Amino acid sequence: MFAITVFSLVILLFSIIIHEIAHGSVALFLGDSTAKREGRLTLNPLKHLDLFGSIILPLFLLLATRGQGPIFGWAKPVPVNAYNLKDQKWGMIKVSLAGPAANFAVAILFGLVIRFIDLPQALLIPFTIITVYNFLWALFNLLPIPPLDGSHIIFSFFPRNRQWMDIKNFLYQYGTIILIFFIFFGIGFLSDIATTLFRLVAGASPLM
Repeated sequence: MFAITVFSLVILLFSIIIHEIAHGSVALFLGDSTAKREGRLTLNPLKHLDLFGSIILPLFLLLATRGQGPIFGWAKPVPVNAYNLKDQKWGMIKVSLAGPAANFAVAILFGLVIRFIDLPQALLIPFTIITVYNFLWALFNLLPIPPLDGSHIIFSFFPRNRQWMDIKNFLYQYGTIILIFFIFFGIGFLSDIATTLFRLVAGASPLM
């Protein structure tokens, strides 16, 4: 159980890193090199760690759930200068979608390996953790709560009037509190969806 917990933390960390690199890479493709200049297009965890989201919160959840998970967290957001993007209309939406899309791609790849290759037990459990966590991380980031990607996507469609701007400012002000509340009381719902996606792709129930 301890080994699985440690592996889950490692997978969470690198799922987050892949997610952030995807944001920065799409931004670079669209004309903004801010993330590249700041050294964020790297697998080096030290470039991405956020004190609270990457260390304190995962360790607290690890202790609070006695290693039963799910364990969650986040990295420092990759810096993007929207004014540098060649596609001014849809550029930020593309950048925001890139992170969840990368996690979905990883989950589907490993899920299909589980489905079509007869893996030994020593690989089956790690591949299952990778698949489920990446599905879960992608779904989590699509929530319309700042600073998650879903908020950037939905805010792009907000009308530019006072009422909607007040809602946006409220969510930015209290987004982290709302997010922590959701992690403790709503993450089970996303876990059920991630498990369902695992069954659809891998053709089996997760062994975790």
